[in-house]
Amino acid sequence: QVQLVESGGGLVQAGGSLRLSCTASGRSSSRQVMAWFRQAPDKEREFVAAVNWSGGRTKYADSVKGRFTISRDNAKNALYLQMNSVNPDDTAIYYCAARANYNLEIVPSQYDYWGQGTQVTVSS
Repeated sequence: QVQLVESGGGLVQAGGSLRLSCTASGRSSSRQVMAWFRQAPDKEREFVAAVNWSGGRTKYADSVKGRFTISRDNAKNALYLQMNSVNPDDTAIYYCAARANYNLEIVPSQYDYWGQGTQVTVSS
């Protein structure tokens, strides 16, 4: 029983920065791994980044590697995505997700819990 709520989306110009947040509630054992996914219009939901409980392991999609940073603060039950050097291709609805297993999965179906999403729009 996990609930996830994203925030921090909005309009940002190309080259700028944005930080997304996800606040979690419910059993912590069901969110050992947390991740960010995104979905643009007429496209499938795609993996962005994932992080384990301690923050010691991370995984990034090639399209965001070096620009985005995923982190978490378990004392605050929070997940973050720092987005730097954004471009119009980053425009999408961003979702946070959680799973109980240990692996940093990149397939959406491997995650058990999802937030409602937050819109990020990057102007050119």
